Order: sequence, then C-alpha cells, then structure tokens
Amino acid sequence: MIVRRTVARVVLRVARWKVVGEVPPFGITVGAPHTSYWDWVVMLLVMWHGGGKPKVLIKKEIFVGPLGWLLRATGGVPVDRDQPSALIRTLMKQAKSGEPYLLVIAAEGTRSKTDYWKPGFYRIARASRMPIVLGFVDGPTRTMGFGPSVMPTGDVVADMDVLRAFYADKHGIHPDQRTEPRLPEEDKPQRRPRPVTEN
Repeated sequence: MIVRRTVARVVLRVARWKVVGEVPPFGITVGAPHTSYWDWVVMLLVMWHGGGKPKVLIKKEIFVGPLGWLLRATGGVPVDRDQPSALIRTLMKQAKSGEPYLLVIAAEGTRSKTDYWKPGFYRIARASRMPIVLGFVDGPTRTMGFGPSVMPTGDVVADMDVLRAFYADKHGIHPDQRTEPRLPEEDKPQRRPRPVTEN
C-alpha cells in the first residue's frame, strides 16, 4: 500500500495534476466524465494517492494476456455486458460483507458522447444501500478527486439533479466527449419510490 501511494504521488506531481477531496472508505464511486482510455489509470492514481484499494468495472474483452493479469492485480473486475444480473448479485453480496468496499464505475459506459449514463451504478447503490461517491476528472484545470457522497432516495430525477449540479463544471480529459448526467428512467413516467427494506 505504501509503495502504491508513493508511486501515485510521484506520478501525479510529475504530471502536474492536483488531487482534491478524501478517498471514502465505502461506496459506489462514479468516475466521470469518462472521455479517455486514461480515465482508469487516473482513478487508480487518485485512489492510491489517498490510500484506497478500489475495484473497477471494466469490459471483459480487454482482459486478455498480460493486460488481463495487470487489470486484475490493480482491482479490475471483468464485466460481461450480456449477463449483467449475475455481476450485480456478486457485487451486492461483496458490498454487504461489512468490509471496506469501494467500487468504481464509469457511469457513461463508453468514452464517446451519448444521450444517457448507464443506470447500473444507481441500481447497485439503491439495492445495497450504499452511497454514491462523486469522483471526477477535469482536464482544463488538471484537477481530479472526490466530491460529496449521495445516498440515493429512489427519486431518480431529484437524485440526478444533485449529480448534474456537481458535474456541471467537470469536463473530463476530452471535453467534447462529455455526456450530461442523465438516466433513461428520467424520461419515463415517475413512480413514487418504494422504501428499501432489509432482506
């Protein structure tokens, strides 16, 4: 852990990036805006800089050969997009174990500009009763780090309004590829949120 923290601090100092905020001990971390292949490296450096040991969801197709070993060794979790339910069940079980747990999700799901974020981070946070930790990268100011943690209420629009306000001035490494924080559910008729109960 000391070696990782030292490496992260040296790399960030040389690259002239500033880290703000504290690494939380527990939560579903949204890494946004996701506009570059380097976002995975950036988020690891931020976590290591603060002494965190995160798990990062990454599409399974790139877990090949030595790269696959490296990804797993640094917290990468392969995602089969054709079978998301099995992954979510496993992650929820781990999250409820009581151990320190940080899961990093690129909510946009792709580096290209799209209409919506993927709702997986919100569903996992809601089902596991874990806070959504707002992690960010802002290329123009060369700043990265963490903002507040948000406990989802089930009111999707209201919860996403909080995220939109936070990310309004966060641009990513390639600002032209940034996707506005919005979930597909927001454009559907809203139902009254049901309370989350313990299983």
